[in-house]
Amino acid sequence: MKIQLSEHFTYKKLLRFVLPSIIMMIFTSIYGIVDGLFVSNYVGKTAFAAVNLVMPLMMGVSALGFMVGTGGSAIVAKTLGEGEHKKANEYFSLLVYVTFIGGVIFSLCGMLLVRPVASLLGAEGALLDNCVLYGRICFISMPAFMLQNVFQSFFVTAEKPKLGLGVIIIAGVTNMVLDYLFIAVLGWGLPGAAIATVTGECIGGFFPIFYFARKNSSLLKLGKTKFDGVVLLKTCTNGSSELMTNLSSSLVNSLYNLQLMKYAGENGVAAYGAIMYVNFIFISIFLGYSVGSAPIVSYHYGAGNRDELKNMFKKSTSLIAIWGILLVLLAHVIAGPLTKIFVGYDAELFALTKHGFRIYSFTYLINGFNIYGSSFFTALNNGLISALISFLRTLVFQLSAVMLLPLILGLDGIWGAIIVAEAITLCMTLFFVFSQRKKYGYL
Repeated sequence: MKIQLSEHFTYKKLLRFVLPSIIMMIFTSIYGIVDGLFVSNYVGKTAFAAVNLVMPLMMGVSALGFMVGTGGSAIVAKTLGEGEHKKANEYFSLLVYVTFIGGVIFSLCGMLLVRPVASLLGAEGALLDNCVLYGRICFISMPAFMLQNVFQSFFVTAEKPKLGLGVIIIAGVTNMVLDYLFIAVLGWGLPGAAIATVTGECIGGFFPIFYFARKNSSLLKLGKTKFDGVVLLKTCTNGSSELMTNLSSSLVNSLYNLQLMKYAGENGVAAYGAIMYVNFIFISIFLGYSVGSAPIVSYHYGAGNRDELKNMFKKSTSLIAIWGILLVLLAHVIAGPLTKIFVGYDAELFALTKHGFRIYSFTYLINGFNIYGSSFFTALNNGLISALISFLRTLVFQLSAVMLLPLILGLDGIWGAIIVAEAITLCMTLFFVFSQRKKYGYL
């Protein structure tokens, strides 16, 4: 039975509604990880390190998609809650078209930036050549990748989260099958991994256009629109937290790589890459829940239903607390087996990665609250507070921690920097939550 945004959400109904988004995020992470698995095991750790060095640049350039998806879906869902369906579709169409145009521009810029950025991060020789090769091929599909990120949010707003999940599964399976074919069977190496990624992203980004452009059973449809600077500005400010998260994460990840090159060399970068791949899966639960539940919050905020806002906030924080504890326990149990999958061929690298991940994993007790807190304020159309949480979390506190802690704790300080940064951010998140409770009525 179809669940509508306007309904009262019990735990069962809430989990049913957000589950496709959670699975979608997990699956997106998994098919991204497959590249790393095949590259690490079939091409070698230098190529694996190259993928990890260039990845922050690609994620940073693609940040527009995350910003438009989260910021725009909050506006569209709020407009639907106000009963303005025609206007909601005009906003939706405008945001999709702007994302595609931006994607083309950013694709060209990214191709030019790969070499100087990789060189700035310390890559040289074969490592630098691999960075440029992988990055330039992947940037071909940047418009599609950005659209995929936008549609992940809008499928939920359109009350079609299962269809969004289906698209991601098809795209992911395509990527994984092609990874096996191009790398393991045909021996194309790093270019094969990049081509597989490009193909999967094109499916994930362009298929939804065909769905929304024709008559469909969802709440949204692509069609005629007009330029609206106010809506674009509101989308940018409202989604600025996601833009900040991705840009800051790209910068911070690059700094992590610089510090790891200094303290542990190429092995440190490879170890961090393996940890990040596993981390993507774990935090996908929090990210997927935030994406899946945000349109519900926006809809009821637009409808002026404070009781449902209280209901959503209470249930969400309870679920995040439970998941955080379970993820830490799971991380310690599977740290060895997961690490072995990525870097089991090198005993020194295996030990380094396993040790680093066990320290890093304690962040899951905390970061879910910060991720949801930022998303919650985005859903309430308060982009300023959402951006502040993201800015402090992903840039200021992490940047400070990863620079200072290694001076005291050495390599362990790099692995533990994220825990300190998330703990300080949680204090700020709680401050904003309690200071805004009367304005929005969620407590």
